[in-house]
Amino acid sequence: MADIGLRSKMLVKDVMSSPVVTIEENAPANKVAELMQKHDLGCIIVTSKDSKPLGIITERDLVERVLAKNVKPDQVKAKEVMTSPLMTIEPDATIAESARRMSRLNIRRLGVVYKGQLIGLLSSKDVLAVMPELLETIQENALIEGENRAEEAAEEPTPLAGNCDRCGVWSEDLKEVNGEFLCEDCRAELEEESEE
Repeated sequence: MADIGLRSKMLVKDVMSSPVVTIEENAPANKVAELMQKHDLGCIIVTSKDSKPLGIITERDLVERVLAKNVKPDQVKAKEVMTSPLMTIEPDATIAESARRMSRLNIRRLGVVYKGQLIGLLSSKDVLAVMPELLETIQENALIEGENRAEEAAEEPTPLAGNCDRCGVWSEDLKEVNGEFLCEDCRAELEEESEE
């Protein structure tokens, strides 16, 4: 995971897995399984001959489309097993956007594509791994904002409502001046008196 520095929003490129393990569309399903085992992965991206991402093969795809149908893994091609099209996201999208997209599409993985090239893979596991850090950042920002508001409130005294100590008239804007609570008019008069 890349260092996010002081950036306020965590982006897909900060947490995606890269490089992505891929397999050509005409490779047999047993090669897919071998690659998954070799790299300890739960999925493989299927690409065309010119390396364009076409789809994804997950462990579940292998179970449903090969094992459950009792098909010989070396007799079926990756393109026949894959889920297509590959759902993608941009590397500069926020983690929140990616989580919403995964939820809306009911998927757990997104290909990360930049200028038409597959540059990474983002899984729901990647998103969950950074959630504690995101929550801490949100809490820190809330504390900072709360402190700033408290400082602003301390600088500007809250006006009081009541009868003016000088003229006795009700005011919604009483402020303390030399130990007396004065209305706006009496404060203005006091300033004029002190200027003379």
